[in-house]
Amino acid sequence: MNEKVHYAEKLFDPRWIEKKKQILNRDNKKCVICGKSEGKLHIHHKQYHFIKRLQIHVEPWNYDNKLLITLCESCHSRGHYRFKVPIKYI
Repeated sequence: MNEKVHYAEKLFDPRWIEKKKQILNRDNKKCVICGKSEGKLHIHHKQYHFIKRLQIHVEPWNYDNKLLITLCESCHSRGHYRFKVPIKYI
């Protein structure tokens, strides 16, 4: 299975949905960069974790909240275009 498709499917998991609600509430349902609250808001991982011995990424919902932020669609796209999300190997 394509890894990106597999990741996209995980975003429908109830554990991710709950984590997303927590982060949206913490960030007052606004983009932390531009303050936009309308439109589609994304939860962005500031860092990815990869478990070397298992050769897998940590599940999207198993990150500390401090590594997740709310971004509007525009800021999220611009950020991924300009910067690569760092990967921490654990």
